[in-house]
Amino acid sequence: MRYIKAFEVGHDPNVPKYDIHIKLRTRKDGPVVRNQIRLPHAVKTDIRIAVICPPDSPAAKEALAAGAAVVGEDEVFARIKDGKIDFDRCLAVPSSLPKLSKEGLPRILGPRGLMPSVKLGTVVDNPGPAVSNMMGGSMYRERQGVVRMAVGRLNFTPEQLRDNVKAYVNSVKKDAANLSDQIVKQISEVVLSSTNSPGFSLNGEFYRPTPGAPSPRQLVEA
Repeated sequence: MRYIKAFEVGHDPNVPKYDIHIKLRTRKDGPVVRNQIRLPHAVKTDIRIAVICPPDSPAAKEALAAGAAVVGEDEVFARIKDGKIDFDRCLAVPSSLPKLSKEGLPRILGPRGLMPSVKLGTVVDNPGPAVSNMMGGSMYRERQGVVRMAVGRLNFTPEQLRDNVKAYVNSVKKDAANLSDQIVKQISEVVLSSTNSPGFSLNGEFYRPTPGAPSPRQLVEA
């Protein structure tokens, strides 16, 4: 954390985040790990959630009361088609899925990891509790053998970052183990970085500074 913070000197302290890259030993053309997790310490507190449901339905009122930023069907579909995807998570009620598919939105939302899915728990009858849970949650998805997710803010204590990293890595391990008996996915490396820093492998190399190792100040000045 000391080394990484050195690379963030001069940047807006509210913007940089700690990221964890989990590199997997896996087939590149097989099923991927993806899920959502509520970390012990929330990283993002400004998550915008969209709920696809009839605008005048009880589900819409429930979603708005829980803090959803975008609620509706036709109006939301039009915004998405126009490229106005101003939300970070997307939920849908089951009755709205056929309309969403008919509008061709899976090909827009899918690549962005925003397509509602029964498997991921983002297709729900009662969106209120799901919205509340997502407000402090994070999503991750494997891409080319790597699962990447923000796990902390720069003002986190070492204990807070440790708790989040542990929860995240354990969740990915569990997801990989549950894919299939025929699919083998193993963690080969865990790398910690931040928005503006290089990555540091979490192998203990930087736990105790070795003689002659550069200090954070020297890294900045370099």
